[in-house]
Amino acid sequence: MIRINDILDRISEYYPEGNLDIIDRAYIYSARVHDGQVRLSGEPYLSHPLEVAGILTEMKLDVESIAAGLLHDVIEDTHATAEEIEKIFGPEIRHIVSGVTKISTLPLSSSRARQAESIRKMILAMANDIRVILIKLADRLHNMRTLNYHTTEKKKRSIARETLDIYAPIASRLGIYWVKKELEDNSFRYLFPEERNRIENLVHADREERDQYIETVQGMISHKMNEAGLPAEVKGRYKHSFSIYQKMLSQNLPFEEIFDIIAFRIILDTIGQCYEALGVIHSTWRPIPKKFKDYIGMPKPNMYQSLHTTVVGPFGERMEIQIRTRDMDRVAKAGIAAHWSYKEGRQVDENASHTFAWIQNLVENQAIFKNPGEFLENVRIDLFPDEVYVFTPQGEIKSLPKGATPLDFAYLIHTEVGNQCTGAKVNGRMVPLKYELQTGEIVEIVTMKGSHPSKDWLSFVKTVKARSRIRQWIKIQEKERSLSLGREMCEKAFRKYKMNFSQALKSDNMVDVVRHFGFKSVEDLIASVGYGKITPLQIVRRFEEKPETEEPESVLVSRAVGRNRRKKTGGGVVVQGLDDILIKFGKCCQAVPGDPIIGYITRGQGVTVHRANCTNALRLSPERQIEVEWDSAMKETYPVKIRVLSFDRVGLLADLAANISKNDANILSLKTETLENKTVDSLFVLAVEDTAHLERVLADLRKVKMVQDANRIGS
Repeated sequence: MIRINDILDRISEYYPEGNLDIIDRAYIYSARVHDGQVRLSGEPYLSHPLEVAGILTEMKLDVESIAAGLLHDVIEDTHATAEEIEKIFGPEIRHIVSGVTKISTLPLSSSRARQAESIRKMILAMANDIRVILIKLADRLHNMRTLNYHTTEKKKRSIARETLDIYAPIASRLGIYWVKKELEDNSFRYLFPEERNRIENLVHADREERDQYIETVQGMISHKMNEAGLPAEVKGRYKHSFSIYQKMLSQNLPFEEIFDIIAFRIILDTIGQCYEALGVIHSTWRPIPKKFKDYIGMPKPNMYQSLHTTVVGPFGERMEIQIRTRDMDRVAKAGIAAHWSYKEGRQVDENASHTFAWIQNLVENQAIFKNPGEFLENVRIDLFPDEVYVFTPQGEIKSLPKGATPLDFAYLIHTEVGNQCTGAKVNGRMVPLKYELQTGEIVEIVTMKGSHPSKDWLSFVKTVKARSRIRQWIKIQEKERSLSLGREMCEKAFRKYKMNFSQALKSDNMVDVVRHFGFKSVEDLIASVGYGKITPLQIVRRFEEKPETEEPESVLVSRAVGRNRRKKTGGGVVVQGLDDILIKFGKCCQAVPGDPIIGYITRGQGVTVHRANCTNALRLSPERQIEVEWDSAMKETYPVKIRVLSFDRVGLLADLAANISKNDANILSLKTETLENKTVDSLFVLAVEDTAHLERVLADLRKVKMVQDANRIGS
């Protein structure tokens, strides 16, 4: 835990003329009013305001900000009042502390209203003193660092989601990237623990080799800069986990194809040297087209400036390099905090005030929106650049992902509006259905009765709802085609055996045939022939007057397949809208209950189930995708691969097996390998009931002596 003396020492380093007395008094006051209070971690509550103040010193804020950080929750959590704060510490600190204090106790009708009201108050406080939000970010950062002490997983995920949705984007807009990255990574840890652990393990797998690579390339760049007479500081860094995960999702790439996990930074004295260094880099290594960005000539809205380029590095690999001045590097790390200058009563500098005019605009407009939901939508317009907000002709706001089209808008309104869409008007003029909507536009959909979706739409719609509704329509059409094809195939087969298929349909025997193959209706039976699930000959055989023992072996095999299919249908997965479908699980990702899943149709071979984030499944045609879900009524076990990394010792394998057995999991297979560094790499295939069962097994394996890590593996 940080101590008050550590905080005072840090301030003295970057602000030697600061009045440390006010911080001493704030610390003593906070300690007195929080006396006896304890955090969930068991530590005295005072540890929290001390940690918040410590984070603010990392932002190099003024003494008033640090004092306010020590006092930021005394009004909310103790008997202290705003009037008492003003009397002891003055109106400025009272204003900051009041701004940071959480939402009042007035009852609000919904969680959405509470969130909107909280953000409204926060933005109002930000408008005339941005230090309020800096303290709020520091408060949330420390809360995320200690989130593991919360007792329920639901509460952890709720706080992590709010952090990812609200606080990380605010830190980004304010340009405080180190806070943004830590908030994102901590949220990632609780929202997607499996993906986060996998990426961390993959990054660390070749850490020694990568560290050597960083050292080698840093030396090469430094040598080139010295040759050109450019005194530079060269750094190499790893991208943070959430950034890698976002890139994998946005570009639909597996980890192995993410080339810029490591980036290099060249820091110089002047802007002229930056462009000169860029020339040296491009003349040394071949630049990759369309990968150069000049944020010095055109800074980002949050004041970030740098030259970004990607080149083919010395070993034939892609290599990202950032080039900036020392002042730019300071701003890149601290954002708005780098421009803070309340020292000796001066206000924040004019450039910073101009850059963050978006906060003032929010405040000026917020009074218009009496409805908290509407206000929240308008706040999100400014905080979330990855979303667009458009209006219906009646003035209703609709939120869509960036890149969304009029078709996404149409399906958001209603499925039938989307299905019958023939055109769209944006701000009164006709646009193509592929047109990318922009925030603030008014969208009107043109429909025509009898019109229907096109498979081509799947190539450009962005929302899950639009995709699923288009696929649903295609599936219905495919069933109709399969019904027609199945009828034709059955008629042909029955004619070959001198029978009339139309008469067979009307006979009492057909009811038994339908029941035999496990279908609910004759229509489903015929459609299954068109799909290739069963053959017309199998149906013909049911009408032939032969004893069961005389039936050909092929028919008996077919029936066995039919029986297996029905059993497999009850194998824990339900295909939405279809019954008695052959189900199999993708071996690449080995889904178990609790995993988000998706199905893919394979004509004649049923549906293959993959985990929703399986890279192999994501490469398959969207047209073959079908919605599936776990059948909660079924209790079965499923194979899953895990890897255990440990140091070698006598009895290791026995202890691992004992812990697996203790958790009622079965070992289906095992492969171990002792590596050169005396570590053991053990690959197990276990039979588990669901993800919760798996997590219990992994948690116990991690406690085994000498075990370094235990994780699930798969695509």
